[in-house]
Amino acid sequence: MKPIDWKVTAQDGEARTGILRTRRSIIETPVFMPVGTQGTVKGVRFEWLEDEMDARIILGNTYHLFLRPGAEIIRKLGGLHKFTTWNRSLLTDSGGFQVFSLTDLRKLNEEGVEFRSHLDGDKKFLSPEISMEIQAALGSEIVMVFDECTPGDAGVEATRKSLEMTARWAERSKNRFDELQNTGMDTGFLSDSEFRNSDCGLAFHENESQIPNPKSQIALSGRQALFGIVQGAGHLDLRKESLERTTEIGFDGYAIGGLSVGEEKSVMYDVIEFLAPQMPKDAPRYLMGVGTPEDLIEAVRRGVDMFDCVLPTRNGRTGGAFTSAGKINIRNAQYATDVEPLDVRCPCSVCRRYSKAYLRHLYQAKEMLAATLISHHNLAFFLDLMRQIRQAIKLGNFAEFRREFLSRISNN
Repeated sequence: MKPIDWKVTAQDGEARTGILRTRRSIIETPVFMPVGTQGTVKGVRFEWLEDEMDARIILGNTYHLFLRPGAEIIRKLGGLHKFTTWNRSLLTDSGGFQVFSLTDLRKLNEEGVEFRSHLDGDKKFLSPEISMEIQAALGSEIVMVFDECTPGDAGVEATRKSLEMTARWAERSKNRFDELQNTGMDTGFLSDSEFRNSDCGLAFHENESQIPNPKSQIALSGRQALFGIVQGAGHLDLRKESLERTTEIGFDGYAIGGLSVGEEKSVMYDVIEFLAPQMPKDAPRYLMGVGTPEDLIEAVRRGVDMFDCVLPTRNGRTGGAFTSAGKINIRNAQYATDVEPLDVRCPCSVCRRYSKAYLRHLYQAKEMLAATLISHHNLAFFLDLMRQIRQAIKLGNFAEFRREFLSRISNN
């Protein structure tokens, strides 16, 4: 039995919709996954994510949770689901990106990475095996292999060396991952009876009409899924080599890493356009750490299924709001007497109730509610955008939707 089940339900050019079943959720793709770095999506309650936005999957950050409160504490408390009370799906990153961002605080060798904690300066060590052990303790539905993230502008030789390390680490990640699954170290494991009584099991029976050939759907193993990561910076030949080596190992899904890390936007789009159609068609494709609404649309157009990014909440904390007419900053004086909502097209509870003038007042007064409300709206906007994208693909008019959306935001 497999840990996840993935089916394509519609296609319009390279853009596609699908149903991803995990042991805890039925997820419609393309999907945007809110980032819950330290076991929380910053400033936004789980109730809002569940009840209003219907987010089916969020991210957890292995690096940050490893440092605080620590994997063993989370294991003792029953895993990240029980610790946080988030009972839908979780994807955890491997910690690689954060570690490799600490350029002045780390030492890299074949075994792994030694680094100093940004919290207290203590020496720590992460390896493929340790990353898998932490993610088993967290109990996420989707685990990411431990990889070396190459800067987007890295030269050919540096990129090749990094790619080869990533391939070796991917194999080590999978070997340790399999051992952990076989020895019951996954805190999120669900037995068949537990699955049937879970939100996903109940939702499956309630929504059989939305699921292609429901009686033919395979039973899930209740275990974690493992995704491989394709690296190679902006070098297309190295991207292809990384993809071939990653698919040869074999994973439940495949991610494109090492983008939106300083390279030109055109380079990112070229890599996705080259790589995505060559990725396995029977597995979900995940673009890591991307991006703006325009990036989501352009990547969907090129065949990507899954996304995450901190932008909705990070921008929300500094007064930046994403809207159907483009991005605005609520700090601007022009909104001091503006009685309109952030976005007249947005159905979220923030836009139904509060004016730009009030939100600007909260921000200027340094009220914490300003960051909460704008972050809430931004996440609702991103998730609603993905719903619109899915609908456009199903109707066969994604190209028209893309043109209209990009035209609206570029004119403002």
